[in-house]
Amino acid sequence: MKPLLSETQDSDSLQTLGRASLQIIHDLKNQLNGLKLYATFLHKRLEEGDRPADELETVNKLIAGLDRSASDLSTLVQYCRPVEVKKQPGVDLQKIMRGVVSTLTNGTRATGALFGPMVIDAEPVALTGAFDPVALAEAFKLITVGAMKLHHKKKDDGTLTVRLRREVTERKTAAVIEWQPLNSLDHDPFRSFAGSDEIRMSLAAKIVEAHGGSAEHRKGILWVSLPLK
Repeated sequence: MKPLLSETQDSDSLQTLGRASLQIIHDLKNQLNGLKLYATFLHKRLEEGDRPADELETVNKLIAGLDRSASDLSTLVQYCRPVEVKKQPGVDLQKIMRGVVSTLTNGTRATGALFGPMVIDAEPVALTGAFDPVALAEAFKLITVGAMKLHHKKKDDGTLTVRLRREVTERKTAAVIEWQPLNSLDHDPFRSFAGSDEIRMSLAAKIVEAHGGSAEHRKGILWVSLPLK
């Protein structure tokens, strides 16, 4: 029978495994970039040779798939690394959330709206605390994008609602953010690597947890809690 490892040995093994995984991810990303280079070269040759449109479309799909895979690997690299937050006092969570929703729904002149309609339902109370505004803006964006995709899967033409409220208990005061209604899931997207969206939402949850908060999936609702001071 294999002897049990001590907590120190177990921790060292996990750290070694983490470093090895990170190196493997880096190597895979480099290989994908090499494949993309060859695919791009092939696409250029097909264009110059006046090849059929379906051949060019196939190569375009190949390049797009390589781009998605490389992006997923970049997110995994971020996830494997420790989250370093640079907290600032008096950061307004409502302001961050409104900025994220505005960017996704309005877009730019070039791209237009990135997603369908969203509304913010916020209580008229201050939701300020010591947070890293840049890190949380990225986390809120990743969660909102995932929520909108889940909302579309629900086949509901209605509007995705983002609710912000203050929750006071005997132990703490927290800001609660909810994205709803969503398509029901058989897994927690904050604790899954089942797809590109889940990878990004797992990273978002890690950023929230680095602020002392939590992220959960509750029967058609994405739920985030962050401590207020």
